[in-house]
Amino acid sequence: MMSDFDFMSALDMRRLVATRQVSPVELTKRALSRAEATQSSLNAFFVLMPEEARAAARQAEAAVMQGGALGLLHGLPVSVKDLIAIAGQPFASGSRAMAGNVAAVDAPSVERLRRHGAVIIGKTTTSEFGCKPVGDSPLTGITRHPWDLAKTPGGSSAGAAASVAAGITPFALGTDGGGSLRIPAALTGLVGLKAQFGRVPVWPTSATPTLAHVGALARSVGDAALLTTAVAGHDPRDPFSVAGPVPDLLGAVQSSVAGLRVAWSPTLGYARPDRNVVEIARAAAMALADQGAVVEEVETVFDGDPGNLWTAEFYAGVGTRLRGVLEKQRDLLDPAVADVLDAALAQEMRAYYESVFRRYALRDAMVRFFDRYDVLLSPTVPISSLAAGCDLPARLSDRSLVTWVFYTYPFNLTGQPAASVCAGLDADGMPVGLQIVGRSLGEMDVVRAAAAIERTKPRGYNLKQPVV
Repeated sequence: MMSDFDFMSALDMRRLVATRQVSPVELTKRALSRAEATQSSLNAFFVLMPEEARAAARQAEAAVMQGGALGLLHGLPVSVKDLIAIAGQPFASGSRAMAGNVAAVDAPSVERLRRHGAVIIGKTTTSEFGCKPVGDSPLTGITRHPWDLAKTPGGSSAGAAASVAAGITPFALGTDGGGSLRIPAALTGLVGLKAQFGRVPVWPTSATPTLAHVGALARSVGDAALLTTAVAGHDPRDPFSVAGPVPDLLGAVQSSVAGLRVAWSPTLGYARPDRNVVEIARAAAMALADQGAVVEEVETVFDGDPGNLWTAEFYAGVGTRLRGVLEKQRDLLDPAVADVLDAALAQEMRAYYESVFRRYALRDAMVRFFDRYDVLLSPTVPISSLAAGCDLPARLSDRSLVTWVFYTYPFNLTGQPAASVCAGLDADGMPVGLQIVGRSLGEMDVVRAAAAIERTKPRGYNLKQPVV
């Protein structure tokens, strides 16, 4: 049976907690109950933390009753992906080879969740080492879509997306090294927000340190902005961490898009999307014009597919970090991930540095592109759904494990802020994602465009009663 809390926004929960109309203990009890009831069907969680969550909820409730200052996330339940460290909790990164690993420290983003009063209920599933844009791993098995158990919620932040789309938590903390927030957001009708590279610190160091982001999955743009605001900010442990004040993302949610210069690109110049995906995403993009934005269609954004640049960088990091796992524990790995590691170790130094310099040229090209536009819109992924257990769509079998998604990985190479919002539903009732990309440090424009698109839709258009 569904509860009034299951699809309540985090912003509404926050208001009710602060005014003592609902208790953090009550919210946590419901989140844990829902997580446990759906686990056998969805498989969203790698580990639940009921005792820790209940203790944190009681502490949050006591703080409310004492009348002191409350954090941004005070008393709100949240989940954390198993690529992010929580002290004293398993830290397996979705791999059987790492199944006995326990984190010694909290990641900075987890420290900030605690500082702002959030209640962490558990760690969510991920594809192995975040290497696949779908929701399965040899360690945890298949994570399923709350709207249709035969479908994948996408990945690699699979469990995070499933937990939010199923109404377990109002938002979740995930990661994005090539689209791992935006891809599952698109496939489950959520908002996935990847802020500027370095805006949310990443530590302990990722296997892909120049690509990795920590970010938010939520059911609304406002909730994604709230969670991102709480975990953003400089941290000296991350050498790429952005210094200076955090943008007022919550303020951007209410901002007008009048005069915003918008480029809409159906393919970025190289993608092969389903026709229905383009039609639904285009309609959402063009609706910004009704709110005063200036929308222009641009077919070619990139001079060729930058997928090989992304794979060179991703493979170099993952391959180097995990070489020992491949050599000693290959039989424990997902075969598709083992193939990625093989390719990584076959890469020559000269070829790698050629890709590095081409990546810098790609960044320069994006600087010039964003002299003319404030945001770039495209489909988030080329499809609206994919069967659970599949690595990629059959018609895109000529593509690699990640590059079949086409649209997301370029903006990990450039580090620009990007989000996915639900553009609408296809004929089968499955969601279609629209990607919004801003210039470097341009999160404010991304959030205000995302919120404007959300305003063009009926309330709850991206939500659906889960099948479990």
